[in-house]
Amino acid sequence: MRIVAGKYGSRPLKSCKGDTTRPTADKVKGAVFSSLGGSFDSGRMLDCYSGTGNMALEALSRGMKFATMVEKDRMALNVIRENVKSLQEKNCEIISGSIFSVMNRLKEAYDLVYIDPPYKEEKNVELIEKLDHLSLINTNGMVVVESLAQQTFPEQIATLSKQKEKVYGITKITYYRKQEQQ
Repeated sequence: MRIVAGKYGSRPLKSCKGDTTRPTADKVKGAVFSSLGGSFDSGRMLDCYSGTGNMALEALSRGMKFATMVEKDRMALNVIRENVKSLQEKNCEIISGSIFSVMNRLKEAYDLVYIDPPYKEEKNVELIEKLDHLSLINTNGMVVVESLAQQTFPEQIATLSKQKEKVYGITKITYYRKQEQQ
């Protein structure tokens, strides 16, 4: 596992031993960021099930201004800390706990939200609704959901509209954009 592009491009990342996390494959990660525009000139990212920090660190490498990484697994939290330290990245915070237990403490809205839960714990629609209700997604912000390929999602979740879906083997990536309030 490595950073695909940006200021940390090709730098390796540590992963968790065992099956406590399922890091996003480099091919899928590269495709997601290409779909989002490749690089960022600012913005804030929320990685709801951070695992190794892989997606948030990729976003920071590509120019995202700040990233919040939420993870409840202790071993994964240690790996995230090691990866952040190896890159000497300062523009991030690591929060211990489940996204559902910590989201009420989040104070600022995000431009990019990445949701890739353990498949058996998937509550993606409920999570998007709650993030939207708490005003944690900026207008025109993107929510990206990684799921099993056969999973289906509604066209509209709260004030977010499905933009597109793409399947990579057994993985589906679904993109939602928060619409302006009328």
